[in-house]
Amino acid sequence: MDFEAVIGLEIHIELNCKTKMFCDCPNRPGDDPNLNTCPTCLWLPGAIPRFSAEALEKASLLCLGLGAELQPQSAFDQKVYYYPDLPKGYQLSQAHRPLSRGGGIDITDEDGNLKRLRIHHIHMEEDVAKLVHELEGRVPISLVDFNRAGSPLVEIVTEPDLRTPHHAMEFLKALRTQVRYVGSSECSMENGSMRVDANISVRPRGTSQMNTKVEVKNMNSVRHVGDAIAYEISRQSQAVQAGEAVVLHTRLWDPDKKVTLPMRGKFEGPCVPDPMVPVIELSPAFIEEMRSRLPEMPAARAERFVNDYRLTGEEAAFLSADPDVAGFFEALVKKGVAPRTAMHWLATQLIPAVKERRLELGASRVTPERLAALLALLAKDEINANAAREVLAHLFESDETPEAIVNARGFRQVSDAGALAAMIDRVLAAQSAAVADFRAGQGKALGFLIGQVMQSSGGKANPKIIRELLTKKLG
Repeated sequence: MDFEAVIGLEIHIELNCKTKMFCDCPNRPGDDPNLNTCPTCLWLPGAIPRFSAEALEKASLLCLGLGAELQPQSAFDQKVYYYPDLPKGYQLSQAHRPLSRGGGIDITDEDGNLKRLRIHHIHMEEDVAKLVHELEGRVPISLVDFNRAGSPLVEIVTEPDLRTPHHAMEFLKALRTQVRYVGSSECSMENGSMRVDANISVRPRGTSQMNTKVEVKNMNSVRHVGDAIAYEISRQSQAVQAGEAVVLHTRLWDPDKKVTLPMRGKFEGPCVPDPMVPVIELSPAFIEEMRSRLPEMPAARAERFVNDYRLTGEEAAFLSADPDVAGFFEALVKKGVAPRTAMHWLATQLIPAVKERRLELGASRVTPERLAALLALLAKDEINANAAREVLAHLFESDETPEAIVNARGFRQVSDAGALAAMIDRVLAAQSAAVADFRAGQGKALGFLIGQVMQSSGGKANPKIIRELLTKKLG
C-alpha cells in the first residue's frame, strides 16, 4: 500500500523581550542558574502577575508578519499539569482564545511549485523552568533552574497541510526569516529560542481520513526535523503495513542513532480560564499601529532587489533571506559599490569569512563602509582581486583603513606597462613550450602564461594589462 504523511507543527518561539511575561525579572538566557527570579517566577503566596506590554507588541508584530489576523480579544488559561519545571502546577497559556488566527507561509515544493502552508492559530504563553540532569557520584539527580520560568513565548500551530520532510524544513526556514525580519526573536534552534514539535500520522494515499498521530520532540536543527519526520513516516508505514496499531504517544529524536524513541503517553490535562490575568483587548487603532511598524518583508524586498538592482531572482532571494545580509548589501550599494559586485563579494567572500570565524555579520570589524572602501580600490585597479582578498582577511584583525593596509603590506597593483613588459619577456623566454602551444592553437596556454607573469610579480601585476600585452607579443 502507498502511504502519505499528514504533518502538523507546533513551534515555540522565545520573544526577545527585556523582561519576562508576567514580572520585571530580566529575560536573559544563559545567566547563572536561578539568578533572575522573584515571587512571581517562583509563584510564592500573594504573587500577582503583571502582563508585559512589550511581549504583547512583539507577539503582535510576529503574528502580522506571518499574515495572521489579530483577535480583538484574547485570554490566558491555566494549563494544568504537575512537573518539577512548573512551580505553580499550571502554565499560563492561551488555549481557548489565542492572540491570532489564520496566516501562512508560501514554500517551494520538491517539484518547484508554490505551496501554501496554513497556520491555524498563534497564541502566547509563559515558558517553564529548565531541568538539569546530573550525576552525584553514582546517583542521578535533577536540578531546577528557574531563570527561564515565565519567559515570553508564542506558539505557532500549523494546519496539517504538510506532507513531506521537505515541506517541514522549508516552512521552518521561511518562518525563521519572517520572524527575524519583524525583530521579535532570533529564532535559533541551536540556542533554544525556537523549539519544534512535529505531529505525524500516515494514511493511504488519496484518502482524507485522519489517523492516530505521534508527537516527536527533541529536534534542535532544521535538518534534524526533516530526518525525524522521515524516520517516523517510515516507522509508522511499516507498522500499519504489518497490521500493528499506531498508538497516541510522544517520542524523542535521537540524533546519534537517527531514530525516534518512545518517551511517554500523550494526554491532555485540564485547561481552565485564568482569573488573575485580565482579558486582552486590542483596539483597531493598536492593530493598525502594529501593522504600520512592520518592515519591508522578504518577498517584497527580493522583488525590489530584482527591479532596482537588476539581480536575478535567485540572487535577490539569497540576499533577502537574512535581514542583516540584505541591509549590508544595500549599505554597500549606497556607498557606490556596483550591485552585482556587492552581491558577489557578500556571497563568495564576506559571509564565508564571517562563518569561518564564528562571528555575526554585524559584529565583525568589516563594516559596509570598510568593505566599500576596499572594493573602491579594486574598482580603480589599484589592487587586484587576489590582493583584495588578502586585505579583507586583514580587515577582520585590524582597524586600519584598506588604503593603509595596502600601502603597509605592498599590495598595490603593478600597472606600469614597461615594468610588466620586462616580466613578460622573461616569462616568454623561460616558457618556450607554452608559447609554441599557444601558437599551435591551444588557448589554455595563454592562461598558463598569465599565471606565470602573476607569479613572477608576487601577485601584484594587473592581470588585464598582462593579457593585453601578452596577446600583442604573441601575435
